[in-house]
Order: sequence, then C-alpha cells, then structure tokens
Amino acid sequence: MERYEVGRLLGQGNFAKVHHARDLKTGQSVAIKVIDKVKALKAGLTNNIKRVKHLNVLQLYEVMASKTKIYFVIEYAKGGELFNKVAKGRLKEDAARKYFRQLINAVEFCHGKGVFHRDLKPENLLLDGNGVLKVSDFGLSALVESKCQDGLLRTTCGTPSYVAPEVIYGRGYDGMKADIWSCGVILYVMLAGYLPFHDANMIVMYRKASNADYKLPTWFAPEVCRLLSRMLDPNPVTRTTISEIMEDPWVRKKPESQSVCLKNDFTHNIPREIGGEEGKGEELRKPTRLNAFDIISCSNGLNLSGLFAESNQNKEALKFVSLQSASTIMSKLEDMATHLKLQVKKRDRGLLILEASVEGRRPLSIDAEVFEFTPFCHLVELKSCGGDPKEHWLIVEKQLREDLRDIVWAWSDGRQRMNSA
Repeated sequence: MERYEVGRLLGQGNFAKVHHARDLKTGQSVAIKVIDKVKALKAGLTNNIKRVKHLNVLQLYEVMASKTKIYFVIEYAKGGELFNKVAKGRLKEDAARKYFRQLINAVEFCHGKGVFHRDLKPENLLLDGNGVLKVSDFGLSALVESKCQDGLLRTTCGTPSYVAPEVIYGRGYDGMKADIWSCGVILYVMLAGYLPFHDANMIVMYRKASNADYKLPTWFAPEVCRLLSRMLDPNPVTRTTISEIMEDPWVRKKPESQSVCLKNDFTHNIPREIGGEEGKGEELRKPTRLNAFDIISCSNGLNLSGLFAESNQNKEALKFVSLQSASTIMSKLEDMATHLKLQVKKRDRGLLILEASVEGRRPLSIDAEVFEFTPFCHLVELKSCGGDPKEHWLIVEKQLREDLRDIVWAWSDGRQRMNSA
C-alpha cells in the first residue's frame, strides 16, 4: 500500500469500504475497495475475482492482501452512482437510451466471458468524469463454472426490487435471463423515476413481479412499452435475449438532440408553460423538509396519525403519504391537473397552486404541497383555498383519489392503504 495515498471514504457496504486514493507514481486517481478477508472467505467472494476489461465495466487494476484485508485497486468513477441522477427525477428518453445501450453492451460482454452479475441496479452503475457508464460491484456475480449439472444457478441473491422472479423461488435459473430482467427494471426506473414493482410487503412485491403486475406511465413511447414487456416477462424461457435487445428499434434509435451536456440529460422534463420564468424548464427545487420539531408538533406521541389531524380552519383537505420521489409526485400532480382541466398558476419548492373555472361559480383554487420526510417518503397535502369548496370540492375529491392512486401509499383516512405487515 506504500504505492497509494489513501484519502476520503467514498462508501461502504456489508463486506467492504471504498476509499478514494492517488497513485503516488503516476498521480492517477483510483478507488480502493477494502474487504475483510474472513467475511469474504465465508461469503465465497474470493472465488469471483476475474478481470473483465471493457469500456463500460469498472476496471480492476490490481489485487493486494494482508493477513486480515483484501485490497482491490479499481477505476475511480468521478461521476458517482447513476442512482443519484435518477433520484432527482426521471431521465429524458435520449439520456436513458444512452445509458441503457452502455449497460447492455457491458452485460453482453460479461455474458460472453461467462460472467453473470446478478445484482444489477442503479447503485451499481457508476459514471466517469465524461458521463460514461461503468458497471461495478461484481461481488454477487457468478461464473459459468458455478452452474450445476443442469446448467442453472441455485444461489438466491440480488436486490429484491430488481431480482428476477425465478431467482426468488430457488428452482434454478439462467444467469443471463436474470440479468436481463434486472436491466428491464433499470430501464423502467430511468424513464419513470420510480420502481415498476414496489410494496412494503415483500411477498406482495414478489407476487407482482411474478405476474408482471406493473403499470406503464402515459409518457412511455410505444416502442419502450413493447421492449419492457419482453424484458419483464416472468417466464425466463420466453424472455427476450441480449442480442434481440441490441437489435431493438428503440435501442438503435438515434438521439433527437446531439447535446452531450450531462446537466441537460438529467433535467426533469417540465412543460414549457409551467417551467418557471420564460419557460426555461429548470429542475425542480427540493420541497420543504420536515424536521423532528415539525413531526412532533403535528403528531400525538409516536402515533403519526396526528399528521393527518384535520384543521378546523380547513376541512376541505386531503393528505397522503407517498413513497415516490418529489419530482415524480409533482409530475403526477401536473398530469392530474391536466386531466381535471385545472390550470397551474404557481409552482415553487414542492408547491402547486391549481385553479379551475366553473360557469356561474367562483374559481376553485387548490393548493398541492409536498413535504419531505426522506428523499423517497413524502407527505402531500391537497386543500381547497378558494371558490365554492363545499360543493365543488366534493365533486373534485373523488377524481383526485382516482388520479393519484398510483403514487399513494396511505391516505389520511386509511383508504387505499397498502399492507405494511
């Protein structure tokens, strides 16, 4: 380790810590993954060391060891995780296609070398300083030699939201087809901004995946819908192949814009007429974050049902909790406004003010505000603040519930609450 100057901690997991480092001879920035040798031996991770050199695979430079640690010197991905980009909101179609192509190229190459990743997810997809995607973290990968006599893998592993249904049931699975399923989930997440299969109850989530029970957002192109239906096929036998994906018309389509500016690639697609001053389509500012004092002030002890306590000053209000990102919620609220023929009058820091004109009545005005608990847990409040709230609100409320059910985890009155057992 005398060759490297070890710096700040970049991240850590169950088995390893990753530090930024500098090669003292060349000055090159690298990342060093430090793994506890005992834990690695118990998990069988030492059997997975195999160099795979490809533009879209994070490169392993060298491996060193001491009595207690194993040190992997790997390529430093300055751009961080793709997950951090997706967490800000869905990607534009051209940006998603660019990263998806690179992902498929890397997966196809690894499969050709007899390596199956088995834990593909946005957290394991890194970006270098030029925005080139790098597949990383092959800790759960399997080699061709790991297959049983029937040619299938048996180990149940991966991240629940991204793992293929056949992996869960432990009857043996094809590593190639399992990786393809994960790639399909990643494509969905990049374009939608949220997961296709999600539930607080793991059993329910796995049942949804097994039945391909997911909804395609209205903004998905028909070509994307067809591709996803072939990738997220619960039957691995009929699931599409890597070669078929690479020949898919949507994947091969040239980008509409030749801009390579990453900032533009990740800007949420905001309609021009409601995108801020002069319709610049700027990225959403973060909503107001609820701190501990906010929570305590509106809850009864540790019972968070107090968050939903009705105010005497405003009984025409709906509140719900959503497990989606703020940008996804705001996008859904805008879609809802269009459906209900509501006009967006103001938009700022997680707040939308919507108005509807009805002949013979004062305009109905609705405030829609998003409050952040965590980046993927938000409290949303919809309240009538003008017009004829009693009659008109009752008409609108039913449609609000219907339009927003895809992003609602729990309503204030308990309706449509998902099973969290």
